[in-house]
Amino acid sequence: MKNREDIGRQQREICEKYGTLNFTPPEHMRVGINENVRTSLQPINGLRNPVEGIASGWFIWAGEEWSDADDFFKPICISHLEDWCPQVIKYLALPPGYRFLIDDKGYEDVWYDEKLLDI
Repeated sequence: MKNREDIGRQQREICEKYGTLNFTPPEHMRVGINENVRTSLQPINGLRNPVEGIASGWFIWAGEEWSDADDFFKPICISHLEDWCPQVIKYLALPPGYRFLIDDKGYEDVWYDEKLLDI
């Protein structure tokens, strides 16, 4: 990832802003991501389930709805998010149980959803 020091600072700021522990996943871990994040579809959604193996727990997609279809999310290394959806990287240190919703006009909502821990 580019500018690791800056990314780390942004991630710490997000965790401080929302009063959470910093739970930064290593860059080799995977996120589940939908290819629609590469389009102009808004908003961008993210949710974090518990970490499992090399899965960071993050699932990221664009638009209002997601699908339970087996092929909706593609696993990619966190290190590739810079090419896919760089605007979400600063949220990745949020712990399991957190969600975010952002758009290209500056909207940001971050909240804890305990149901994400009951998988």
